Amino acid sequence: MMVLWRAGSDLAVGIIIGAAFGKIVSALVDGILMPPIGALIGGVDFSALKITLTDKGAAIRYGLFLQAVIDFLIIGFCVFMVVKAVNKLQRPKDEAPKEPPPQEKLLAEIRDLLKAKV
Repeated sequence: MMVLWRAGSDLAVGIIIGAAFGKIVSALVDGILMPPIGALIGGVDFSALKITLTDKGAAIRYGLFLQAVIDFLIIGFCVFMVVKAVNKLQRPKDEAPKEPPPQEKLLAEIRDLLKAKV
Protein backbone atom coordinates (compact mmCIF):
# COMPACT_ATOMS: atom_id res chain seq x y z
CA MET A 1 0.00 0.00 0.00
CA MET A 2 2.85 2.39 0.82
CA VAL A 3 4.48 1.74 -2.56
CA LEU A 4 1.28 2.67 -4.42
CA TRP A 5 0.91 5.88 -2.43
CA ARG A 6 4.52 6.83 -3.07
CA ALA A 7 4.20 6.14 -6.80
CA GLY A 8 1.04 8.25 -6.93
CA SER A 9 2.63 11.15 -5.08
CA ASP A 10 5.75 10.94 -7.27
CA LEU A 11 3.53 11.10 -10.35
CA ALA A 12 1.65 14.12 -9.00
CA VAL A 13 4.88 15.94 -8.21
CA GLY A 14 6.21 15.08 -11.67
CA ILE A 15 3.10 16.46 -13.38
CA ILE A 16 3.23 19.71 -11.40
CA ILE A 17 6.94 20.19 -12.03
CA GLY A 18 6.47 19.27 -15.70
CA ALA A 19 3.75 21.89 -16.14
CA ALA A 20 5.90 24.58 -14.53
CA PHE A 21 8.92 23.43 -16.53
CA GLY A 22 6.90 23.71 -19.74
CA LYS A 23 6.04 27.33 -18.94
CA ILE A 24 9.69 28.12 -18.23
CA VAL A 25 10.83 26.58 -21.50
CA SER A 26 8.03 28.32 -23.42
CA ALA A 27 9.20 31.64 -21.98
CA LEU A 28 12.77 30.75 -22.94
CA VAL A 29 11.73 29.96 -26.50
CA ASP A 30 9.41 32.96 -26.92
CA GLY A 31 11.62 35.55 -25.27
CA ILE A 32 15.19 34.42 -25.89
CA LEU A 33 15.52 31.88 -28.70
CA MET A 34 12.94 32.95 -31.28
CA PRO A 35 13.91 36.66 -31.61
CA PRO A 36 17.49 35.88 -32.76
CA ILE A 37 16.24 33.10 -35.05
CA GLY A 38 13.71 35.51 -36.53
CA ALA A 39 16.42 38.16 -36.96
CA LEU A 40 18.67 35.65 -38.73
CA ILE A 41 15.99 34.87 -41.30
CA GLY A 42 15.11 38.49 -42.00
CA GLY A 43 13.24 39.79 -38.96
CA VAL A 44 10.37 37.31 -39.18
CA ASP A 45 8.16 36.87 -36.12
CA PHE A 46 7.07 33.22 -36.22
CA SER A 47 3.84 33.86 -34.33
CA ALA A 48 2.77 36.38 -37.00
CA LEU A 49 3.20 33.98 -39.93
CA LYS A 50 -0.11 33.17 -41.56
CA ILE A 51 -1.88 32.51 -44.84
CA THR A 52 -4.91 34.78 -45.28
CA LEU A 53 -7.85 32.96 -46.83
CA THR A 54 -10.46 35.73 -47.15
CA ASP A 55 -10.69 39.51 -46.98
CA LYS A 56 -12.59 39.22 -43.69
CA GLY A 57 -9.53 37.94 -41.81
CA ALA A 58 -9.86 34.16 -41.92
CA ALA A 59 -6.32 32.86 -41.86
CA ILE A 60 -4.24 29.76 -41.31
CA ARG A 61 -1.76 30.68 -38.59
CA TYR A 62 1.04 28.24 -39.32
CA GLY A 63 3.52 30.40 -37.41
CA LEU A 64 1.86 29.49 -34.12
CA PHE A 65 2.14 25.82 -35.07
CA LEU A 66 5.87 26.22 -35.88
CA GLN A 67 6.40 27.92 -32.54
CA ALA A 68 4.57 25.11 -30.72
CA VAL A 69 6.70 22.48 -32.52
CA ILE A 70 9.89 24.29 -31.54
CA ASP A 71 8.64 24.53 -27.92
CA PHE A 72 7.88 20.81 -27.92
CA LEU A 73 11.30 19.87 -29.27
CA ILE A 74 13.14 22.01 -26.74
CA ILE A 75 10.98 20.79 -23.82
CA GLY A 76 11.45 17.18 -24.96
CA PHE A 77 15.22 17.63 -25.18
CA CYS A 78 15.39 19.28 -21.74
CA VAL A 79 13.26 16.56 -20.13
CA PHE A 80 15.45 13.91 -21.81
CA MET A 81 18.59 15.52 -20.38
CA VAL A 82 17.06 15.78 -16.87
CA VAL A 83 15.94 12.13 -16.92
CA LYS A 84 19.36 11.07 -18.20
CA ALA A 85 21.06 12.98 -15.36
CA VAL A 86 18.73 11.51 -12.72
CA ASN A 87 19.29 7.99 -14.04
CA LYS A 88 23.04 8.56 -13.93
CA LEU A 89 22.78 9.61 -10.28
CA GLN A 90 20.70 6.55 -9.39
CA ARG A 91 23.21 3.90 -10.35
CA PRO A 92 22.26 0.44 -9.18
CA LYS A 93 23.98 -0.66 -6.01
CA ASP A 94 26.50 -3.45 -6.30
CA GLU A 95 24.69 -6.54 -5.19
CA ALA A 96 26.47 -9.56 -3.84
CA PRO A 97 26.35 -12.39 -6.35
CA LYS A 98 23.54 -14.77 -5.57
CA GLU A 99 24.27 -18.40 -4.87
CA PRO A 100 23.48 -20.49 -7.95
CA PRO A 101 20.48 -22.81 -7.80
CA PRO A 102 21.07 -26.47 -6.88
CA GLN A 103 20.77 -27.60 -10.51
CA GLU A 104 23.60 -25.31 -11.58
CA LYS A 105 25.76 -26.50 -8.67
CA LEU A 106 25.17 -30.12 -9.71
CA LEU A 107 25.97 -29.34 -13.35
CA ALA A 108 29.16 -27.55 -12.30
CA GLU A 109 30.22 -30.58 -10.23
CA ILE A 110 29.55 -32.91 -13.17
CA ARG A 111 31.54 -30.61 -15.45
CA ASP A 112 34.45 -30.56 -13.02
CA LEU A 113 34.41 -34.39 -12.68
CA LEU A 114 34.40 -34.80 -16.48
CA LYS A 115 37.32 -32.40 -16.80
CA ALA A 116 39.24 -34.34 -14.13
CA LYS A 117 38.81 -37.65 -16.05
CA VAL A 118 40.16 -36.25 -19.34
